[in-house]
Amino acid sequence: MSSEGRIKVFVVDDHPLFREGLVQYINRETDMEVCGEAGDTPTALSALNQIKADIAIVDLTLQGISGLQLVKVISTQHKKTHVLVLSMHDEKLYAERALRAGAKGYIMKQEAPREVVAAIRQVLAGKIYLSEALSKHMITRMVANQPLEGAAPVDVLSNRELEVFDYIGQGFQTREISEKLHLSVKTVESHREHIKNKLNLSNSTEVIRRAIQWVHSEKGQNESV
Repeated sequence: MSSEGRIKVFVVDDHPLFREGLVQYINRETDMEVCGEAGDTPTALSALNQIKADIAIVDLTLQGISGLQLVKVISTQHKKTHVLVLSMHDEKLYAERALRAGAKGYIMKQEAPREVVAAIRQVLAGKIYLSEALSKHMITRMVANQPLEGAAPVDVLSNRELEVFDYIGQGFQTREISEKLHLSVKTVESHREHIKNKLNLSNSTEVIRRAIQWVHSEKGQNESV
């Protein structure tokens, strides 16, 4: 198959080794080729203005502007480029937000590379890609008339605030969260303050307690699906 006839894939991930491995695997497919790659949102948007990609694979954790914001921009400004989110974040916490932002699929990084390729093909066939477990989880919640994201109070949090809240619940300290999200300590502290106010909590201790409860609750729900 000529280069012109191949599916053009653009990869956005801030981990060079992971990105390199994914690029190599995709390029082994006879009908696919990686037409570009980036490690952050500004670089990705600049490249996508020059490259016509059929699909962009986007990680959620990116330096500065989050992956969810990148998904929104691509979906709005590059309508012919489908978006597949590939992330370490639990699909049951972020998949619905990614779909609302414009993504056509969500897959966890723990999945085998062949599943990523299968997801690419499914999205380009005009379908939504979700794992079987997540599809079952979402249908169960819809039938039970429950919010898809779990505990209703977190719905008031922004995407970045939810990321911070999730990390707090996992036991990470402010500096550790700042390193993971590539944000300043001051910015993370600001997010923590917004979380406290939005959830009507009195102090940082209550924020930590609520975050731990929420994370444990989500894990319990995940294991039951």
